[in-house]
Amino acid sequence: MDTVTTDLDQLELVSLAWGDIEDRSRPLAVLLHGFPDTAHTWRHLGPALAEAGYRVVAPFTRGYAPSGLPADRSYHVPALMSDALAVHAALGGDDRAVLVGHDWGAITANGLAAYGESPFARVVALAVPPFSAMNPDRADLLGWARILPRQLVLSWYTLFNQLPVLPERSFDRLVAHLWRRWSPGYDATEDLAHLAASLPDDEHRSAAIGYYRAQPRVWRLPDRYRALADDWVKAPRVPLLYLHGADDGCLDRRWADRVAPRLPAGSEVTVVHGAGHFLQLEQPDAVAARILDFVGASA
Repeated sequence: MDTVTTDLDQLELVSLAWGDIEDRSRPLAVLLHGFPDTAHTWRHLGPALAEAGYRVVAPFTRGYAPSGLPADRSYHVPALMSDALAVHAALGGDDRAVLVGHDWGAITANGLAAYGESPFARVVALAVPPFSAMNPDRADLLGWARILPRQLVLSWYTLFNQLPVLPERSFDRLVAHLWRRWSPGYDATEDLAHLAASLPDDEHRSAAIGYYRAQPRVWRLPDRYRALADDWVKAPRVPLLYLHGADDGCLDRRWADRVAPRLPAGSEVTVVHGAGHFLQLEQPDAVAARILDFVGASA
């Protein structure tokens, strides 16, 4: 495993890397982490993709050290999408590139799957489906309504993270609790240590919480990201693989049943058994095999 530093317009982005990053005969794979975790959650998938012929980068997304805090202080999804596009361009990605995202990374990946000028050929989303697939429709309004009450209870933390100061002050307890609830039985000791190193102070912790605070404050979105703002909640345009842990304590697994009919041709949905929210860590071999089957080996 190596590291790669990419200078973007608003920040310096540091990525973990596997495979020969300079070998542009290899297709690029970009892996985006979520909350509350880091690029280290790709420590199993990254080597598997590299062995299959990809050059792989997993950025510490904006606000997560050793990457920088963005100069514009934007943590809106269009800003995250812009960073992924900039990484693709800086590393000489082409139309063979694939994008994999988990949690907030999945939200970003889903947005780029819907973006009309996205350079990624295939997209994989883990644990968070496209929001368009979660919307109610007249044909299944009752089914949607049956999921909603439990999901509102599971999503309490999204409202908690809107509060000033308190999420930062209780950060260690909050994230340890979320790992226990979201992936029951998984030992997150290593991952929490990586998270503590990546978010060492209140400024960095506010950045991570800022992902939640930014979305309802659309009026604060910098103009440079406006071109991406309309697409991130729309339906995907490119083939998308959606993976959901059967024991996910963050998002009700019944959402996975609603996704398949709303995805474009060539898309697939898989529920991963024996896994919760952090399925790429809990069932790394099964997840890697499923992703490689979808994106294809290049070697």
